[in-house]
Amino acid sequence: MNWDDTTDETAAERLVGASADREDQAVEAALRPKDLDEFIGQEKVREQLDLVLRAARARGATADHVLLSGAPGLGKTTLSMIIAAEMNAPIRITSGPAIQHAGDLAAILSSLQEGEVLFLDEIHRMSRPAEEMLYMAMEDFRVDVIVGKGPGATAIPLDLPPFTLVGATTRAGLLPPPLRDRFGFTAHMEFYEPAELERVIHRSADLLDVEIGSDGAAEIAGRSRGTPRIANRLLRRVRDYAQVKADGIITRDIAAAALKVYEVDARGLDRLDRGVLVALLKLFGGGPVGLSTLAVAVGEERETVEEVAEPFLVREGLLARTPRGRVATPAAWAHLGLTPPRSASTGNGQQDLFGT
Repeated sequence: MNWDDTTDETAAERLVGASADREDQAVEAALRPKDLDEFIGQEKVREQLDLVLRAARARGATADHVLLSGAPGLGKTTLSMIIAAEMNAPIRITSGPAIQHAGDLAAILSSLQEGEVLFLDEIHRMSRPAEEMLYMAMEDFRVDVIVGKGPGATAIPLDLPPFTLVGATTRAGLLPPPLRDRFGFTAHMEFYEPAELERVIHRSADLLDVEIGSDGAAEIAGRSRGTPRIANRLLRRVRDYAQVKADGIITRDIAAAALKVYEVDARGLDRLDRGVLVALLKLFGGGPVGLSTLAVAVGEERETVEEVAEPFLVREGLLARTPRGRVATPAAWAHLGLTPPRSASTGNGQQDLFGT
């Protein structure tokens, strides 16, 4: 079983999951900005990328290969499409898991047009033989196609037209150095600030013909985990609530009431997140507790707790990973309105020197 696939499916099922399901993909296509001027947030990345693309256009050359890393839902796919639009070039979209053999990659590369943008999502999950073929294609715009098997196999060199590879990854550390070094421009996508998400929400509301107040946008932004994809998803659910339960106008109170129905609290935690914290605090006194034990207490798979729930809880400062196990922080006790025992007052689950 591929646990990456399992956790991706679990994340996509959550309202605050950053993975995109089919509904998200359809809506994102309508909401996606068309150029860098429309793209909100990621100021440094936008500025640097703008220079790269302007310089390439001035030279009349294809743009350098681009590597975009960062959590799901931050705009990597959108930026790849903007790169193609800015270079006035077609784009081909595929993903690492879809390329399991070198022949799969050779078929894609050999059909590219000059200047075309090839977007390779989750590039770290590509097979090793295909990865090694990609080295030569990126650097020399050439691949060697193997014909035949065994001692009689022959390598036929195939020249490729100049193209731009845009690789996207949520785990840049899994990319081998030879592959990372062949990208001319690399950028890391940061989580969004609430003010930036408010701008995203207002723009999406205009495109969806939804009336929303500044306080309503702020309420949704504060629960969106710093991720535009989640902000747009919450906006759609709040829109549904406002149309059914109110006059269709999204205010702070309407947004808060809607997200209470969908079990998304003021910090963006959902049922799974709170379940992990409640088990950690009430059953294990704040920890430390092993991951497997915590997963059994929550009724989820070990990988689901580790890959889906924990990253956000750690980023929010509600949970800490220690050599002895998972530990709740004072902020976790405060968020759930519980009083920590004296042994948990320091947030590390350890008693002092004299055991008090």
